[in-house]
Amino acid sequence: MSANVTGTTLRSMTHIPPPAEELRLLDTELRQLDARRALLLARRVWLIAALQPPAAPHAPFAPQAAPARRPETTAPGVQNVLLLLGGILLTVAAVAFTVVSWGHLGIAGRALVLGAVTLAALGAPVPLLRRGLRSTAESVAGLGLALTVLDAYALHEVALPDTDGLGYAALASAVLATLWAAYSLALGALHRPAGQPTDTTGAGQQPATAVVRLPLRLPLPTAVATAQLPLLLWAAAAGAGAHALTAALLVTAAFDTLVALRVPVKSVRVVAAVGAYGMGGWGTLAAGWLSWTASGPSAAARAAALLLLAAATAFAAAWHAPKPGVATGTALAGGLITVVGLGGVLRSSLPDDWTVPGYLACGVALLAVVRTRLAEPLRRGLAWASGCVQAVAVVWALPLVGITLLGPVGWAERAWSGSPATARDAVTLDVPWPPHAATAPLVLALVAGVLVVAVRASEWRQQALTCALTLSWATVLVLPAALELPYTVALLTQGLTTAAALAYARPTQPRTPPLLLALLSSLGLAFLSLASEGATLTVLASLTVLFAAAAWRPGLGPAAAPASLAYATALACAVGASLGWQPQQTALLVLVVPAGAALLAARLGDSSMTVPVEVTGAAAALPAIALTVADPPMLALVLSLCGVIAAGTAIREDRRSVGYAAAALFVLATWVRLAAWNVGSPEAYTLPVTLPALLVGAVRRRKVMAVSSWAAYGPGLSVTLVPSLFTAWGDTHWLRPLLLGAAALLVVLVGARHRLQAPLVVGGTVLVLDALHELAPYLVQVVDALPRWVPPALAGLLLLALGATYEQRMRDARRVREVLGRMS
Repeated sequence: MSANVTGTTLRSMTHIPPPAEELRLLDTELRQLDARRALLLARRVWLIAALQPPAAPHAPFAPQAAPARRPETTAPGVQNVLLLLGGILLTVAAVAFTVVSWGHLGIAGRALVLGAVTLAALGAPVPLLRRGLRSTAESVAGLGLALTVLDAYALHEVALPDTDGLGYAALASAVLATLWAAYSLALGALHRPAGQPTDTTGAGQQPATAVVRLPLRLPLPTAVATAQLPLLLWAAAAGAGAHALTAALLVTAAFDTLVALRVPVKSVRVVAAVGAYGMGGWGTLAAGWLSWTASGPSAAARAAALLLLAAATAFAAAWHAPKPGVATGTALAGGLITVVGLGGVLRSSLPDDWTVPGYLACGVALLAVVRTRLAEPLRRGLAWASGCVQAVAVVWALPLVGITLLGPVGWAERAWSGSPATARDAVTLDVPWPPHAATAPLVLALVAGVLVVAVRASEWRQQALTCALTLSWATVLVLPAALELPYTVALLTQGLTTAAALAYARPTQPRTPPLLLALLSSLGLAFLSLASEGATLTVLASLTVLFAAAAWRPGLGPAAAPASLAYATALACAVGASLGWQPQQTALLVLVVPAGAALLAARLGDSSMTVPVEVTGAAAALPAIALTVADPPMLALVLSLCGVIAAGTAIREDRRSVGYAAAALFVLATWVRLAAWNVGSPEAYTLPVTLPALLVGAVRRRKVMAVSSWAAYGPGLSVTLVPSLFTAWGDTHWLRPLLLGAAALLVVLVGARHRLQAPLVVGGTVLVLDALHELAPYLVQVVDALPRWVPPALAGLLLLALGATYEQRMRDARRVREVLGRMS
């Protein structure tokens, strides 16, 4: 209690000291709490240290305990390996006993020993399972199963030696499979574990089926595996033909499918599924081969019956398949097998030309079940099967489309050699027409119609229509050649196809497929027309006008305009050849196309057609140049005209860079003209480049003060001075070196006058080298007159002088560099 509080103050009354006094009291209390907390923490640390056991003294060289080795395998693994090896060894011993030591016992002894061992091996798993020794029971049961096979072998060797081996093997395998299945089920009835899990089967149509786990996993799957043999061995023993053997395979596959779908044992399902796929695939391939090689309707019908059996098995498996993906794949396989079977019957009954249409008709017929109430996985699988058949039919017809498009290219080497009689003759110059391909247009048209009618889903509708359009175009393209129509009809057909494709390419629809088809058909038409002079001129003119008209439609210009210019170039070449002009004369006519392209591009402005038109116009100039290669004067003229066109293009503000191409073309034209005049002086070739380069450099340096003299004048000076210097060094006359030295001196003086670095360095270097060239003979004479010790002495003196004045030379070099830096 504070000293300021009197003793008469009641306990119920609250005394509030002044703020300063209250703050002092709080600080005092906090200091006391901090001191008490520190004391308690120190005591806590001491107690913890006292409770810890004393550490053993560290032995610096005490050996460390080796880490415990981990076992490399588990105890169950060791057990299984031992049991497996024991079962194998016992089986080997039983085989050796049966085969080798059999003859040492009589009939009674043999039967007694082998039967007793077999019964003991098959009966031992019962007490072993009761004691929980399942792995041991599995090994002993496996030994018993092997002994039953030896029993069957012994029975054949002793009691039935004259029986046919294959027939006896078929009967024995059937009996053994039955006995093993009964043995497994009997063990399951005697020892059925509780709490069996369940699994469901069926694609939503079948109720759940319990998955049973038998006490022994080996006998029942082994019985199913052995059941694959009886029918096949029986058919082979009976000397059955290919159809009976195939039927045995397919019936076995059907049995496996039934077992895989109905038997509630997982291991049995796996073995049966493997057997179903293996035997069913083998049998299906064999039946397909029988259908393809059938020589008549009867043989084809028998093969079709086998294929329909395989298809029925596949459909049953798809109906009961547990997963939608498996059901779809199995239904797909069933649909394809059905098509192969029914199509084989049609193939044997129809001419060879109708083989593919027959199979295609069967594939299209599968779409009829897509609208039924079958489960979705089955309908999807059948739809995919139909699509696969249609795709194969289209692939079969594609070579005809390729021949129709690429075959006429051979007319480029036989241009105007005469019109062929038929369209097939026009497209089969270098490649033969495939056999039995007359029905290819029907196949393409049928698939196109199916795409239009069958595909209704919105997400696939547009793609289906595009594919249908492409197939319709291919149908019209190959129809004249397939029907062997006249050559003129082929030209008209391809021309109308091109026009129709361009007309179909509307702005509101996807333009790329129709436009691409139009370009492809036009190329084929252009090459096809090369057979006749009149046809060539007519077709090229028509294509030029057609694509020029299409170029003004929205969205078609970037592709149609270049096509029109390309055909115009070809038309110019054809017109020149038709008029009997020389190639160099035709080149002038070809140049009309680049000139027109440049004018058109100038009028188009920022249109999307501008760049394609300019690129095509530039490419059109290449044939003109190629036509004049053999005539240098005309080549120079063509190059100069190309330079004029490029210079006219460079006038536009956004095409200033084309001016460099124009300058290069003018220079090339000058060089070609000089070469035609047999001018050998390099200055005649370099000065036409130097003067414009120096002029352009002066103009650029005047507009942009930051441009250095090297960028402005260096290229122009080097183009003339350097080639002239190399020529002067090999020239024995005095005039060229004198003129070169005078020109280099003039360049140095101009550079010194305007304080330009590039003229000083380039001109000075050329001037010094030119002077050395003139003094070289005299220097050689002086060197020959001197004693041999003089050159080394002079070199030594030079090195001493350089070493003595190194610092002064470095200072002078820095000064020269500073002066040159101020000049540039």
